[in-house]
Amino acid sequence: MKRTLSLFSALLFTASIPAAQAAEEEFITKTIDLGCVVSDIEASVKFYTEAIGFTEVKGFSVPADFAKEVGLTDSKKLEIRRLVLGEGEGATTLKLMQIENAGGKKTDNAHIDTTLGFSYITIVVKSTDAALARLKKAGVKPIAKGPVTLPDNLDPNLALTIVRDPDGNMVELVGPKPTK
Repeated sequence: MKRTLSLFSALLFTASIPAAQAAEEEFITKTIDLGCVVSDIEASVKFYTEAIGFTEVKGFSVPADFAKEVGLTDSKKLEIRRLVLGEGEGATTLKLMQIENAGGKKTDNAHIDTTLGFSYITIVVKSTDAALARLKKAGVKPIAKGPVTLPDNLDPNLALTIVRDPDGNMVELVGPKPTK
């Protein structure tokens, strides 16, 4: 039985290689950029840079006519502030924008199951202690309990801390269990 399972695993792994190679050839980068419309751009930039640890880099504008043509807005210009984790082309990018007279409303982010769609972002940190110190300095408190050690079926050497950005969106910080 073990030999059959090992053979099956080897075949499954081998079969996945061409698909992985095809995906690698199809995409220029393996990271994605996230766009988020916020109610207060300055408060959001401050939260993500000071409390979470992103770095702001040069942003860009999208003209109103182009934004309408591609379906982003109904003829509203976009001023996009770019925040990155890390350096280089593979760095995760968070694109924040505040749109005047945006007709949208905040989603119900009481819990991740209260609204369909993207519910939270996860950021893996090297040091939970450093992340907690940065949050405390920025006046941001974890929601519920935090940090909480992950269960044995995940990785009990890691801890999870969840905070909310100024619009109530959840941000998960996963890192080594705190030493303090």
